[in-house]
Amino acid sequence: MLERSLRQQIDDLRKGEYSAVELTTACFQKLHQHKALNCFITLTEDQAMQAARQADVQRARGEVKPLQGVPIAHKDIFCTAGVRTTAGSRILDNFIAPYDATVVSNLASAGAVMLGKTNMDEFAMGSSNETSYYGKVLNPWNTEYVPGGSSGGSAAAVATGLCSAATGTDTGGSIRQPAAFCGITGLKPTYGRVSRWGMIAYASSLDQAGPLARSAEDCALLLGYMAGPDPRDSTSAARRVDDYMTPLKEPIGGLKIGLCQEFMASLDTEMASILSEVARELEQQGASIQDLSLPNATLAIPAYYIIAPAECSSNLSRYDGVRFGYRCPDPVNLEDLYKRSRSEGFGTEVKNRIMVGTFALSAGYYDAYYKKAQQVRRLIKNDFETAFNQVDVLLAPTTPGTAFRLGEKAGDPRAMYQQDIFTTASNLAGLPALSMPAGQLTELPIGAQLIGNYFEEATLLRVAHQYQQTTAWHQARPPLASETP
Repeated sequence: MLERSLRQQIDDLRKGEYSAVELTTACFQKLHQHKALNCFITLTEDQAMQAARQADVQRARGEVKPLQGVPIAHKDIFCTAGVRTTAGSRILDNFIAPYDATVVSNLASAGAVMLGKTNMDEFAMGSSNETSYYGKVLNPWNTEYVPGGSSGGSAAAVATGLCSAATGTDTGGSIRQPAAFCGITGLKPTYGRVSRWGMIAYASSLDQAGPLARSAEDCALLLGYMAGPDPRDSTSAARRVDDYMTPLKEPIGGLKIGLCQEFMASLDTEMASILSEVARELEQQGASIQDLSLPNATLAIPAYYIIAPAECSSNLSRYDGVRFGYRCPDPVNLEDLYKRSRSEGFGTEVKNRIMVGTFALSAGYYDAYYKKAQQVRRLIKNDFETAFNQVDVLLAPTTPGTAFRLGEKAGDPRAMYQQDIFTTASNLAGLPALSMPAGQLTELPIGAQLIGNYFEEATLLRVAHQYQQTTAWHQARPPLASETP
């Protein structure tokens, strides 16, 4: 039953092939078996089993919800009532939220069972899941490699079969990059498509929640219950949720797909060959492929790593050791309390970004750095608007290569930041983007990225689903996934 997709598990539960209790029990057995992967920070076993039992009782009474009894996991950046929410940081090690994030409550209302909170880079700042206070997550394809970040725990859990789907967040590629490294599908929706209420902020103008699952179909299914307007989130889009499932069946003949030449030029031969093969497959299905230019795409990394740290320096100022979270022992005065609580509570990468952001916003440097980065952001957005006047979807790599070894880039921030070279542009523009499995190199998965126009998630999911009907990369599983509890 753990080998079944989210869609299949829903159907199996409806048909009575097994119960929610049996499915949830199997998930926890496998979770404990693969504890060494470190996918989870907190397990909610008692709560999950109680929810599974309730789901079975409700189903027996004829009360059916769309995700009833299906176990999923939440990235530990979403607040959960009565359950610890850490954002992967020591400074929130003892934080228990009094409420659920909108994403959590939406999925619970649809009947989903929460297995626990997945590991992540601290405050979502990282591309390898090595900055977590709770230790690094291992890639199930090869445990000497990173799973990607910051949603590495969610991606590794889905890839291993610990759950069929999980939530994640994407500020500069944090859903798509781990999805690519772990061989699963991940979607970053349009900014504002999914409520950010109750989602711990990193960079407020960039953060967006989305689903990670094995296939585009499963992502479409989960997104339909995650998305929607929320009066508690002023950045939430005031528009209805689209039907993401029905369009999946429509062929892609006639769609125009653009291949970004700036991205292709920076790829090595093997990666370029894999992406060209994806383009050929889509062309065989009737889509037309055309070369396209995004002239300012190469400026996305420097612009992102000014804007995101600037916003993080503001957002993280609330963690002061006074109101909630970690407090240093025996402070001698208020200044000592602030300094030591923050110095001891935050990890190195978070402190680095706070300092960069504070500098970029400081008097005398604001115009030279932050303002200039925002102007570049506008140019990148303009490039995408021009592109979508010519094509329906953009095809690009998700990452420069496969997952890298643990520790390989930990001492080189510049090399680490370059892992986001193909993903940050869509965050700066607020566009939806999806990563889907597209091949393998050295027995490690490769992802291809689809970028769509605003609120065109259904088109991205449709293209990915049709690609997955004629290829089998999304069905490949790491060796650990086949091990039974």
